[in-house]
Amino acid sequence: MHDRLHDLGNGFWNIRGSFVRDEMIDIGNQSALVRLDSGKFILLDSYTLTGTVKEQVMALTSDGKDIEAVLNVHPFHTVHCAKVAKDFPHATFYGSSRHHQEVPEVDWSADLVESDAVAKRYPELQFSQPKGIDYISSNDSVHSGSLLVYHPASQSLYVDDTFELAPSKLFNDVKADINLHATTLKALKDEADAGQRYCDWALNLAQKWRDVRYFCGAHSGLVVFETGEFAEKLTATIHKARSTLEAG
Repeated sequence: MHDRLHDLGNGFWNIRGSFVRDEMIDIGNQSALVRLDSGKFILLDSYTLTGTVKEQVMALTSDGKDIEAVLNVHPFHTVHCAKVAKDFPHATFYGSSRHHQEVPEVDWSADLVESDAVAKRYPELQFSQPKGIDYISSNDSVHSGSLLVYHPASQSLYVDDTFELAPSKLFNDVKADINLHATTLKALKDEADAGQRYCDWALNLAQKWRDVRYFCGAHSGLVVFETGEFAEKLTATIHKARSTLEAG
């Protein structure tokens, strides 16, 4: 898989990358470049830039000097953090408490990426953390928890693992549905109403961010939805899953 930079307009670029699991399967990876109102930039997630994509990002950001921060929004996506911190030593690095623990060599900001302080710092973006599930699971194989990021100006939703695209091919046309991460049931908090709170959160999100057109999924790709289609598909998925999730 070749890395690619996709210009989604109005100051948002999705970087599609590579992540080879078990030395066999490339499940894909992502990052995003976001231009702030100040003219500076931030990166969503740490991904090592190489080749043409690196040249493109450097050209946009004054050879990287205009990248002021990196927001690492998935607690379990830590592989590239140390390398990206070396590539952009002047940038402020934000992460979850797990990032601090797993990659202590990075000079992490004291403000956690999911904090209100970070959200207020970047009003160009909207953030949402799933309710009813663990953001950082004690089980290292449970990756449903993440901080979702929406960029209203470009109508781009950036999501690592929590939601995934489920493409099915029909007459050479790809229709993408939205799935919940396979570990969502395991991620539910040990609380009676955890499943209900997760479903209510997702349904509210579908309406709040119903204008989403570009869905950027970490391991499932980039898809363009028609107006209102994101809300319809996420709502349908939650309605199907609700009874199972509420049963826990």
